[in-house]
Amino acid sequence: MPVRSLSARALGGLLVGAGVAHFAAPRQFDAIVPRSLPGSPRAWTYASGVAELAVGAAVLAPRTRAAGALAAAGLFAAVFPANVKMAYDWRHRPSPWREAAAARLPLQVPLVLWALKVRRNA
Repeated sequence: MPVRSLSARALGGLLVGAGVAHFAAPRQFDAIVPRSLPGSPRAWTYASGVAELAVGAAVLAPRTRAAGALAAAGLFAAVFPANVKMAYDWRHRPSPWREAAAARLPLQVPLVLWALKVRRNA
């Protein structure tokens, strides 16, 4: 199997796994929904879970991979405010927790670049 196909499958799997997690353990996602968004945090948790499932499925399907990967890049950028909120909210937690939350911030950049690379290779 070509490396680029493995990369696309890994990206799609990551997104599908994250989408499933939104439904399996929604409380952890509810907590990082920015308060400025209208509606309930649970609605945003479920909506983002559906988006991750749909985008992951699109990345996994060769016919929709390019569009799905572009959508993945947009999704990774769109969830950045939730990661900022998490890092802020966790600023007083013990060091390992605080560092993990802070590490999520720069992680968005390679995720966006990965999605764009999958799109180019689709």
